[in-house]
Amino acid sequence: MNDPTRAIPAMPNHPPDEVRVNDPFAVALGNASLLGVGYLMLRRRRLALAAVVVTVVLVSRLVSTADPAYEVAVLVWWVAVVGHGWFLARRGGGGGGGRGSVRGRRLVALGATLPVLLAVGLLRFDASRVGQSVTDARERGDCAGVLSAQDEVWFGHRIADAPLSARGDGVVRACDRLRTARADLATALSGDTDALKQGFGTLASVLAEPGNEKTVETTLDGFLRGLPTKDSCETVTVTDWLHDRGRSDDVLDRSAGTAERTAPGALVGCGDDLMADDSWEQARTHYQQLLDRYPGDELADRARKGARKATLSIELANVRNLLSGGTDTQPEYCSQPAKYSGAKPVGKGANRALFYASDEYSVASDYPKRFPGSWKAGDVDDAVLVVCMGEERHGPSVETCPYESESSGALSYVSFHKIEIPVKVYEVRTGKLIADRTVRIGGTTCPSVFYAEAGSAPGPRYVDASKSDVNAAFRPLVVR
Repeated sequence: MNDPTRAIPAMPNHPPDEVRVNDPFAVALGNASLLGVGYLMLRRRRLALAAVVVTVVLVSRLVSTADPAYEVAVLVWWVAVVGHGWFLARRGGGGGGGRGSVRGRRLVALGATLPVLLAVGLLRFDASRVGQSVTDARERGDCAGVLSAQDEVWFGHRIADAPLSARGDGVVRACDRLRTARADLATALSGDTDALKQGFGTLASVLAEPGNEKTVETTLDGFLRGLPTKDSCETVTVTDWLHDRGRSDDVLDRSAGTAERTAPGALVGCGDDLMADDSWEQARTHYQQLLDRYPGDELADRARKGARKATLSIELANVRNLLSGGTDTQPEYCSQPAKYSGAKPVGKGANRALFYASDEYSVASDYPKRFPGSWKAGDVDDAVLVVCMGEERHGPSVETCPYESESSGALSYVSFHKIEIPVKVYEVRTGKLIADRTVRIGGTTCPSVFYAEAGSAPGPRYVDASKSDVNAAFRPLVVR
């Protein structure tokens, strides 16, 4: 039976060395690593794996898109897993926390989370430093500095601050486009207006993005420093395009000022080059362009002289062309005269002239050989007059003489006539007709013998004009 006096052993009075622990703080702190450490403390392995997968997906999307919304999503996810871990630990959820001290478990959680948070913080700080270097370089207009600074960005920076790193990438892309624009503008300096249009289009598109004013300005200044080029005509092509470019009310309008300063010298230089190449029409166009756009420029006098010289060259070439042609007809000038303003005006004394017969077989074709040298011009630029001689015809009869044929003994009477030649005289300086008359040339008649075609009666004959007879007839045309 029971002995009421039997002693019952007493329970130990000291706390156990180990207790079952579900510490909410340790779990929440472990989950703050975003690696599911808190869930592992609760032995919720599936939740831990799911937490890691969601973290990886969110971080991957953040790095690939650099969308700030994913940064917010990561932050919300961080708060959610921290709060969920605390909630599960408070409820005592999971398979038990295992045995160990609260302090030890908190140290484990801190050891997992602290390096993650420190790494993210330090990387965000360094990404901010790099971002500021990129911004400073862009504000200096230094694309080389932008590229150098952004080269420091690595994957860790993109995880810690993806939007800031992406903004740096955007600045780099803008600089890459400006490098393309710089190449186009360098090509444009050779007078390639397509490249010029492409280059300015790229500058405008980059300028439309905020913050790129200085880098665009630096690129534009590099192009403008290339003006004027060594080839004046290529420079004119560029400055004409810049002159005609519409205003955009931004830094690109600075190109108009450079064009205004550069164009006058380029126009005159190009005009001079074209004159040397005998391209007188184009040369005159360039000189006149300067006079129309910049009438008060210091090069205006030089342009006026150049335009005058080009005009004279054009007129001279035209008159020479009209006077050229075959020997069987008169030159076109005789029916369509043109002026050469550089010729001397008609004056007193002998006026040098160019003489043209109706064709090479006419009587008059031999007359210029008989004229004094002071009457004859060597070329258009030495001529005052152009004398166009028509076909000769019989003028008034001077004398009729009897002749006996040696073969038949028949007697014939032959009349001798003055030589009539219609003549038109043009002043080279004005191209105007200043004389339209018929020249009559006298001479000796009734030679003792002359030859006629057998079997036919001899017809009227021209007088035999001497050199003095010819000169006397033409003298009033060229000597005043």
